[in-house]
Amino acid sequence: MKTLLVCTSVSHGNTRRVAEAMAGVLDGRVVAPQEVSAAEAAGYDLVGFGSGVFSQRMHPDLLGFVRALPVSSGRAFVFATSGLPELALAPFTRPPVRLLEGKGFEVEGTFTCRAFDTWAPFKLIGGINRRRPDEDDLTAARAFAEALGNASTGTP
Repeated sequence: MKTLLVCTSVSHGNTRRVAEAMAGVLDGRVVAPQEVSAAEAAGYDLVGFGSGVFSQRMHPDLLGFVRALPVSSGRAFVFATSGLPELALAPFTRPPVRLLEGKGFEVEGTFTCRAFDTWAPFKLIGGINRRRPDEDDLTAARAFAEALGNASTGTP
């Protein structure tokens, strides 16, 4: 299975660490949106789209990349890291999932975890979630990726 993870990780490398954990399981390639064309990304069997969360939204570079994708019948997943917990009524991942579905992608799932955050007010106290994503978070990311890989092979 040819897998690509498109990842915007700009503050502390949190999202990149999660992407690399997933890529290790899926034998995938991790790239920033600027390192791959939208047409090339649509040619993969499975594409993950991830970023940190900024003001309750995923990074504009990632969302712009998703908007530029051609119509596809491929498989995708979305992942995010954030300082604050995801709200049940307004998940961080909802906008990219809707964009991907509108492009014809079958979205296989979403993954989020907490991460080190030094955004405005948190900077005053040295940040929050200083040690995250931790090994438990990365183990959960690997398990999520393994389930995606098993879904493509029909393995339970």
